[in-house]
Amino acid sequence: MTTYAVGDIQGCLKPLKCLLAEVDFNPSQDTLWAVGDLVNRGPDSLETLRYLDSLGNACISVLGNHDLHLLAASRDASRLKKSDTLLAILKAPDREQLLGNLRQRPLAHYDAGLNTLMVHAGIPPIWSLQQALTLAAEVEQVLRCDDRLPWYLDEMYGNKPDRWKDSLQGIDRLRAITNYLTRMRFCQADGTLELKAKEGLASAPKDFAPWFSFPRRDPQLRIVFGHWAALEGRCEVPGIHALDSGCVWGGQMTLMNLHSGERLQCDCQA
Repeated sequence: MTTYAVGDIQGCLKPLKCLLAEVDFNPSQDTLWAVGDLVNRGPDSLETLRYLDSLGNACISVLGNHDLHLLAASRDASRLKKSDTLLAILKAPDREQLLGNLRQRPLAHYDAGLNTLMVHAGIPPIWSLQQALTLAAEVEQVLRCDDRLPWYLDEMYGNKPDRWKDSLQGIDRLRAITNYLTRMRFCQADGTLELKAKEGLASAPKDFAPWFSFPRRDPQLRIVFGHWAALEGRCEVPGIHALDSGCVWGGQMTLMNLHSGERLQCDCQA
């Protein structure tokens, strides 16, 4: 029984299947963790969702910003951008089932046996593991509530507030949690976010640094994350594992064995 974690799939189903075949992935015994951004930009977003759902409990994935964008676009298709490849999902006969399953996926997943947290973007240095899981659950409850979901999706977008406070309420609180877990790259030691810079480490805005460069509340915790393709799957901080190696941008998809730490990459194109 082996647990693997894969970087951002983004609708690139062919490389994913290639990697799983390479390790003889068996859904009756093994588990696949997906770090979010399951869909968008790649050619097979619809089939990717269908495939991951077909794995049942053998697939655990967190939501990324592109997955949340899909949910928002399902409510209002005018939110689709020219670069999006989500229309096939919105027109699919099994659309509601796929979207319903997506709404059940968490924003953060922790395995105590592996002492490993999976999250799409990261967690700010001001949050402990337990705080991250508790706050993620606040957003997850809204995503699963038919009455509150439309309100959340309509107000989800935006860069403010850019700093966490326990006193935040309403949509400001939910948006801040969402941005930390699904969009964060650079921040300050007090958790202040800078969400415009998207390039590599050298592009850090003045007075900001990568979220993983600060001392952590739970230094022994292992974290696997995606989102930051410009890192090309590299992070030199012990216990922090970047898995988005930019497959959708012409790079390779990365699969990591969470027991051995071994990484495998696929050369085949999406």
